[in-house]
Amino acid sequence: MMAWAEGNDRQRLFRSVWGGAWLERLTTEDSLLVRVVRVLAINVSPLKASRDYRLLFIGQFISAFGSAMSYVVLPWQTFQLTKSTFAVGMLGVVEFAPMLIMAFIGGALADYLDRRRLILLTELGMTLCCLMLMANAWRQQPQPWVLFLIAALFAALNGLHRPALEALTPRLVAPEDLPAVSALNSLRYNVNFIVGPAIAGIIAASFGAAFAYGLDAASFVASLVTLLLIRAVAPPLGAEQPSLRSIVEGLKYARRRQELLGTYLIDLNAMFFGMPMALFPAIAENFGRASVGLFYAMPAVGALGATLTSGWTERVHKHGLAVTLAAAIWGLAIIGFGVAGSLWLALLFLALAGAADMVSGLFRMTIWNQTIPDHLRGRLAGIEMISYMTGPYLGNAEAGLVASLFGLRASVVSGGVLCVVGSGVLALALPLFTRYDGREGLKHKQAEEAARAARER
Repeated sequence: MMAWAEGNDRQRLFRSVWGGAWLERLTTEDSLLVRVVRVLAINVSPLKASRDYRLLFIGQFISAFGSAMSYVVLPWQTFQLTKSTFAVGMLGVVEFAPMLIMAFIGGALADYLDRRRLILLTELGMTLCCLMLMANAWRQQPQPWVLFLIAALFAALNGLHRPALEALTPRLVAPEDLPAVSALNSLRYNVNFIVGPAIAGIIAASFGAAFAYGLDAASFVASLVTLLLIRAVAPPLGAEQPSLRSIVEGLKYARRRQELLGTYLIDLNAMFFGMPMALFPAIAENFGRASVGLFYAMPAVGALGATLTSGWTERVHKHGLAVTLAAAIWGLAIIGFGVAGSLWLALLFLALAGAADMVSGLFRMTIWNQTIPDHLRGRLAGIEMISYMTGPYLGNAEAGLVASLFGLRASVVSGGVLCVVGSGVLALALPLFTRYDGREGLKHKQAEEAARAARER
């Protein structure tokens, strides 16, 4: 009885200390935990406020799942057919030229046409590309040249699609919601690039590459349906007809703004030197073929973690400095991946790299959306696309070439070192970029758009 009474007293004491005042403090609005959650949690208010953005988000979420699968299966199938890391790296080379040309054209078209219609047409073309990949994979002897051809067509269509998508989004939400939109778009991408790559290798090995390409085609169909439900978006006020002169105008604008140049060059440096993805199929041979999906997925795991805790980014205004630091951390993590001696450690460093890249991406997207006036948004989105796609395309080729000459580890580690060094050099060369303040950038954009509207009246 005495033991029971003493135990009962301890229970009452525990409830009075931990179940009373402490829990009340924990659940009050001003508690430290609540404040921390509010600071870190992703902001989903744009999904509630805008029906059209919600539809766009859902459609692109579905299509990104299929694209994430093809993103893994295409180089995987190339390696299975050729047994060459150099051939996998050359996929980036054949994609680069079409992307480079069409991004400029796509940007000019996005500033002149209904952006929603342009997205519809390009996604229809991407659906047909998936069906052609599926037909080739069904053959008894799939042809590697077909993979390179379709990769080039995908890159060309993406050059038209991406600028229109980036230029459409700011038209669907309020200006103050743009940082939250950047995080939501990143969430959409990262969730799919965790799930898609993680199961892509299993699906390709179990059901064949054709099945994976078929899923990608079906995902585009779902996206097309949601796009049809979004209202048409009129071209910007005083839209310029696409021409070489209009493209040059966008290039001149980007060159004049050091805060924009910084976003392009910092990311280009990081992705060119620190992009080891072309080596994943070869590296995975040491851990089992199924691990290739994990290598592609882990950067997205880290990026998802950074996205879900991205609320703090809305309180940081030195966006250029944040981009620079994040790019350097990406390079350090790639070095860690290159020297890692175990699978779990390699995956950990890839997750860290993905988190750093996502922080960089969130601030870069915010700079673009809060700085560039609407009548130039498409053309500058084309330049943005060139900056963040050139690095991976050519970086994969560089990684494959260095690996063929000096080995896998030398390729990965040297690329990470050059990424860190390059980030520091660019920070010194672009002082206005590292000092850029997002609040001033938004004011500058609003003043530019108001002055243009006054001239057009």
